[in-house]
Amino acid sequence: MRQFAGSITLTFRELWAMKITLGLFIVTSIAWLMLSFALNLDVVEGSIAALRILGIEANPMERVRDPETGEWIRQALTLDNFVLGVNQFVFGASYIFGTLLGLFATMPLVAGFLERGRIDLLLSKPISRSKLLAGHIAGVWATVLVLISYLIGAIWIVISTKTGIWLPRFLLAIPIISVMFAVVFSIVILFGVATRSPGFALVMSYGCIFFSAILAARTQIVPQLSALGRGVFLTLYHVLPNYMEVVGIMAQLGSGDAVESWYPLISSILFGFVCYVCAFIIFHRRDF
Repeated sequence: MRQFAGSITLTFRELWAMKITLGLFIVTSIAWLMLSFALNLDVVEGSIAALRILGIEANPMERVRDPETGEWIRQALTLDNFVLGVNQFVFGASYIFGTLLGLFATMPLVAGFLERGRIDLLLSKPISRSKLLAGHIAGVWATVLVLISYLIGAIWIVISTKTGIWLPRFLLAIPIISVMFAVVFSIVILFGVATRSPGFALVMSYGCIFFSAILAARTQIVPQLSALGRGVFLTLYHVLPNYMEVVGIMAQLGSGDAVESWYPLISSILFGFVCYVCAFIIFHRRDF
């Protein structure tokens, strides 16, 4: 256990030495501080009378159906709908850009870990290969979890304080974003260990994210394909991580609606698990 903890600590130190963690922390702090000072609301009877962002004033409206005439009309945006929309937008953006930035930021660490000479030195230490790799992965996970918790938690507090509406269910975005980062990071670890090319591993992880956007539109694409094409497309859908579809799960949890299907999240976790298992097998057997 001490060896495993030491491996995690070493990963933390490397991230801090490369100023990656500090840089992400500064960017995150700037993001929520700007939101804190730039956003001002005037609320009248539960509706937003005026909204000011960076000194620019607006009168947000929403379209609703008149219960008497059935026609669509425009009225002042309710505070509840504003909070829901802002949180979903911010957390959706944090999900996508946070993952991309997290992968890019941790790539030098993966490259350094597998670098010739350094990996030889690490493997010469009295620690098993499994604990060494597990500690490296866990260190990255823990760092990303802390940064995501800081970003999401700070923005949630700012919005809740400004509006007076506290919805703890939005904090469910923290574990979901963290888990999906771990899933995508499994691709980096697998191809990094297999090829010792961090650049190739990063491209493969970004590629899976890109393809997940296409696979998410299966209901529109599948009917247009031939029998063979449908088989290939659906196979890829069930095998590859459903990264983009998980955004819908976060939106449903944030709005308080019942989740229609947990399959995108569960299948993605299974994909990540298989990738990590394969990475450990390759790392254990490979002659560095």
